[in-house]
Amino acid sequence: MTRLTRTLFTGLAIVAGVAIAQAAATDPDVIARQALMKTVGGSVKTLGGFASGQVPFDAAAAETAKAALLAAALDIEAKFMTQTADPEQEAKPAVWTSWADFLVKAKALSDAAAAVDATSAEGVAAGMGAIGGTCRDCHSTYRS
Repeated sequence: MTRLTRTLFTGLAIVAGVAIAQAAATDPDVIARQALMKTVGGSVKTLGGFASGQVPFDAAAAETAKAALLAAALDIEAKFMTQTADPEQEAKPAVWTSWADFLVKAKALSDAAAAVDATSAEGVAAGMGAIGGTCRDCHSTYRS
């Protein structure tokens, strides 16, 4: 690799890093919402791994993921209470213009999470359809 090529790749890597850094949310409310949704996503991923058999079932880990998912679902109202103008948020304005429906969808997630039987892979698998459905329903309406 020539020096020019290395310099070009290094420059592109720096520019890409700056672009990624600039694309991060700055509003504390948006940052908190994003962290909450990462908790939801991580919990769903853990439970999904058990449900699909891709990960060996671990009852303690399943219960921990279920508890984290339920706690996060119950925190959605508080985290989304304040509408912000941060351009990096993924929440559509419809969250706040259709607040009552948004809360119904958040409650559906908490109900689905609470109903999961985390004592067996089969129990987790039985609950994952409802969880996935609530995520899909909300994201299709309220996420950019």
